[in-house]
Amino acid sequence: MSWLILSGSLIVLLGTGALLGAALGLTGFILLHFQANGATALAINSAWNLLTEFTLSAVPLFIMLGDILLASGVSTRVYNGLTPLFRCMPGQLLHTNIAVCTLFGAVSGSSTSTAAAIGSVSYPELKKRGYDPAAVVGSLAAGGTLGLLIPPSLSLLIYGATQDVSIGRLFLAGLLPGLMISSGFLLWIYLRSRFGSSHIAPEHGEGFSWRDTGAGLLQIWPLPILIFFVLGTIYMGIATPTEAAAMGVGVSIVIGFLWGDLTWRELWNAFKRSSIMFSCIAMILVGTVILAQAVSLLGLPRGAVDMIAELGLGRYGVLLMVVLVYLVLGCFFDGISLLLMTLPITFPMVVSLGFDPVWFGIIVTLLMEVGMITPPVGLNLFVLSSITKGEVGVPSAAYAAMPYWVILLVAVGLLTLFPQIALWLPEVFS
Repeated sequence: MSWLILSGSLIVLLGTGALLGAALGLTGFILLHFQANGATALAINSAWNLLTEFTLSAVPLFIMLGDILLASGVSTRVYNGLTPLFRCMPGQLLHTNIAVCTLFGAVSGSSTSTAAAIGSVSYPELKKRGYDPAAVVGSLAAGGTLGLLIPPSLSLLIYGATQDVSIGRLFLAGLLPGLMISSGFLLWIYLRSRFGSSHIAPEHGEGFSWRDTGAGLLQIWPLPILIFFVLGTIYMGIATPTEAAAMGVGVSIVIGFLWGDLTWRELWNAFKRSSIMFSCIAMILVGTVILAQAVSLLGLPRGAVDMIAELGLGRYGVLLMVVLVYLVLGCFFDGISLLLMTLPITFPMVVSLGFDPVWFGIIVTLLMEVGMITPPVGLNLFVLSSITKGEVGVPSAAYAAMPYWVILLVAVGLLTLFPQIALWLPEVFS
């Protein structure tokens, strides 16, 4: 009966056009009232405890950090600084897209912010130089997903705060998989440019120059400083994620004024945008914690495990089902909404089967990355298509991003076979 009320309430509420946070919260209240003897007061306590959680205050700060970097034009300087490094490689500046997204992801924490920041700089320049527009958008859409995995990651931060998993360990766990996927993207661009039947980049590069490369790398010297304040302080045990996020915001403002093109007007607009975005996330968070309270109290995850156990699938069979559910839902929900909507069920179910909660956080984030480049609701595809002003439609962008989609799924498989790829660094530094 509880499962029927859960699924029926969500379908009806979402079908009426209710906001996701409201739909999740109302479903939780319905379950608590009718199935848990009217224990709705527990939901109020859970929501209060969540919103007063010290760790959660890092979320708006990291959102603000990404918006400040976007407003200050730092992405343009980083892109220009790394461009000479890839001039002589097949694919040339398409490699720069991935490299800059990787570096930018180490301070922004957001997929769409990374894609928008780098895309607004890269697309006009590469189109002017004769690169295939769809290939440019495909590389940017894929590179943008790295902002979700490479620390500081907004999704890992929310995952850790809501599921009581160490955020420091999650950030460490995301490093090697993020670099592995970034390398996979670079390898694909190299192979596609070298052996592909159609040209996606100009055949003749400008030639490699140690002098230009060195000058370009020296040009981006403030970014490593920012990365140290955001990530180095966490890994060294100097600051908590919230304190590191606050320092990152302060340093990004200084860098934006001294090194970038930040103005007081743009800073205020960045504050407003980040506040609105966090308000949307906070509403979903409140709805999620209410639903999670109801689901936990009624023992639905344990019941789901028992039902699946009767099918004889085994723990990896259950994991495969969870992956398929995320892939299907990723076609219709954005990453953060998908994360918050599913964790009340999937997290306790997967952890009860013996999977490491830190490892599962990386897997879920990878599946969210897949959703960011999967139509019809692949946010990165829509953001970049709008940047091209319709020159590259969403279907063309999705087709160009398909090889990267496959690489992400291969990464999920590799992490399942070899979980130490994600868990080695947290174990070394624990």
